[in-house]
Amino acid sequence: MQRLKSVLVLRRSLQRQSRNCYTTVSAQRDTYPQHNHFHEEVLVEGRAFSRAAILNRPSKLNAITTSMAGRLQRLYESWEDNSQIGFVMMKGSGRAFSSGADMVTIHRLLQEGNVAECKEFFRTLYQFIYLLGTYLKPNLAILDGITMGGGAGVAVPGMFRIATDKTFFATPEVQMGFHPDSGASFYLSRLPGYLGEFLALTGEKLNGAELVACGIATHYSLSGKLSWIEERLGQLMTDDPSVISDSLAQYGDLVYVDKSSVLHKIERIDKYFCHDTVEEIVDALKEAESHDELCSTALKKIKEASPLSLKITLQSIREGRFQPLDQCLAREYRTSLNCISKQISGDFSEGIRARLVDKDFAPKWDIPNLEEVTKDMVDSYFAPLSTSEPELNLPTSLREPFM
Repeated sequence: MQRLKSVLVLRRSLQRQSRNCYTTVSAQRDTYPQHNHFHEEVLVEGRAFSRAAILNRPSKLNAITTSMAGRLQRLYESWEDNSQIGFVMMKGSGRAFSSGADMVTIHRLLQEGNVAECKEFFRTLYQFIYLLGTYLKPNLAILDGITMGGGAGVAVPGMFRIATDKTFFATPEVQMGFHPDSGASFYLSRLPGYLGEFLALTGEKLNGAELVACGIATHYSLSGKLSWIEERLGQLMTDDPSVISDSLAQYGDLVYVDKSSVLHKIERIDKYFCHDTVEEIVDALKEAESHDELCSTALKKIKEASPLSLKITLQSIREGRFQPLDQCLAREYRTSLNCISKQISGDFSEGIRARLVDKDFAPKWDIPNLEEVTKDMVDSYFAPLSTSEPELNLPTSLREPFM
């Protein structure tokens, strides 16, 4: 097995070198000195047989930028090709793993009419997520703190995802006039029952214990014990996932979800969110609203969201149930580009302003009611891009997704 992995690593390295669009940029050398400050946003921690990437924008909750996603791609490619590195990990500085994409910057770029840079961001981030989903070596993510949107997107493809008592997970994109992306239609659609639809349409929060219980995280540890876990991992001289898993279990904690957790209401969630349309889901929630607090809370959050985003999101997750990771990312890329191209002064801009720029601002959605959002409108966000706009280019012939 080890020999086979070595051959695959070598083959992928040679294939990348033979194709200009996948040339590996050295992570150990600054090819572009004028951009040194960007490297401070992703730090590298070296151990005997492993490496760690540290998302380092604590004042911005480690929101991911184009330069960060590009640097992560180069680092992970070089680490995969390095036979002296057995496994890799990712963690965040401060009180967040990552709050997701830097939507404030995207909002500013859209206001300036700079759509091209926004497109480059989504392309770079999604390509890195695909790399994670096809990675040959064990990779870990330590979700100690806020983990939202694109932050979850770079965490979930990891072989091991460690949640803590400080973990805070959510997918709040519909309240921003956007859609859960960065692979969300892949992993949300594979959660138990219709939990993924519930989380995506309401933006409901989950804690670390709940992430383990529903399968988004693989291990749980008290935040105060992470230094012990990292010290233990730093001593390992292996690329064997079972050895890494045993080490995580050795310092991990047993955890049980609180009695009030939404995960104890999964049967009711399935009953309400199994329907084919958002209107039918809303009707089911209204019927039980008087005697079920879950329904009244969900309805309140759905009413705060963009009606168009709600319908796009439901269709995205339903399609994601039957698609591998690469197809989910390619479809999300089309939707993301259509969102920023069609709604420069619409829902996306309104939602970002309300959620991240001006908390007192009440968004005015372009289409205020679900009934006015037609199927043709929704389908247009999933349509192939124009001939002048290239689709997301993923190296599927070189890297077959394991997921």
